[in-house]
Amino acid sequence: MVVHTAPATPATPAARPRRDLGSAPFLVAARGGRPQRLPVWFMRQAGRSLPEYRALRSGTGMLQACLTPELTTEITLQPVRRHGVDAAILFSDIVVPLFAAGVGVDIVAGTGPVVAEPVRTAADVARLPELTEDHVTPVTDAITLLLGELGDTPLIGFAGAPFTLASYLIEGGPSRNHERTKALMRSAPDVWHALLGRLADMTSTFLRAQIAAGVDAVQLFDSWAGALSLRDYRTYVLPHSARVLAAITEVPRIHFGVGTGELLGAMAEAGADVVGVDWRIPLDDAARRAGGTRPVQGNLDPAVLFADPGSVEAEVVRIAAEGRRAPGHVFNLGHGVLPDTDPDVLTRLVDLVHRQPV
Repeated sequence: MVVHTAPATPATPAARPRRDLGSAPFLVAARGGRPQRLPVWFMRQAGRSLPEYRALRSGTGMLQACLTPELTTEITLQPVRRHGVDAAILFSDIVVPLFAAGVGVDIVAGTGPVVAEPVRTAADVARLPELTEDHVTPVTDAITLLLGELGDTPLIGFAGAPFTLASYLIEGGPSRNHERTKALMRSAPDVWHALLGRLADMTSTFLRAQIAAGVDAVQLFDSWAGALSLRDYRTYVLPHSARVLAAITEVPRIHFGVGTGELLGAMAEAGADVVGVDWRIPLDDAARRAGGTRPVQGNLDPAVLFADPGSVEAEVVRIAAEGRRAPGHVFNLGHGVLPDTDPDVLTRLVDLVHRQPV
């Protein structure tokens, strides 16, 4: 296992007092209440489509930006200033805790995360470094800066789920079919569960550090869970995601995956307060699949934002109506903002969502 040596950092400070944002529309909806307006934020809103983001990131690698507090702060704030969204999402990446702990991973432009030496044996798992809160001091420092700038806008913390992290580690990078990942699950289940257990610990540590620093909610993002059958998800993934979510009690927990319509019931069982939904099924149907008791988040198809204004408005009205039939609704896209999205369309979308009945 190739590792880099993490710089020595001071101990993480004790948990700061929580901000009193009980009436913030996002937090009211995330707790199953009916806020004064329908709240909206966008996955991957921090960056992606914003020209000011591209200018700021010019010449700076993704992981460097994620671990430079001043850059993280400014990038996180940009969509809040421009669009007037109801929550900020901490600018980060799924592999930040791996990199911070010392795993040899980099984010390659045009490819995504690439792991220097994949993890495929029990010995590989045993060599994985542990993450401590000291490793992520740049992230918690950014949160401290953000809390001084955000006013009454909630801040959402972020982490990748154990399965998605495992997929990158096993495959060595992004994969279309996850063949090595699925093979390891079946051929070496002891190795698989040992790896997922290590990653659950790492993810819990990362989220706990963000909560201690003062984030108001967290999202656990399982990018690749939709590649699994329900049976495999329950056997190989659910216990580990549930352990991560069980470690968090202070703030609302959102659990989101792509292509997970058939998994929503199991994902809800993992313990999240809000179930994120992609665009492939109606939002009210998704709420029923998730047990009918939890708020949902979603689920406008990001590609719809390239259509004419009338088509965008029709979809917003439909989704808002479906959300009113759920126990609570946070409006969002069904996945991340696409890089070529017109930022002005997102700004108009926020205004349109805010004008919908709650």
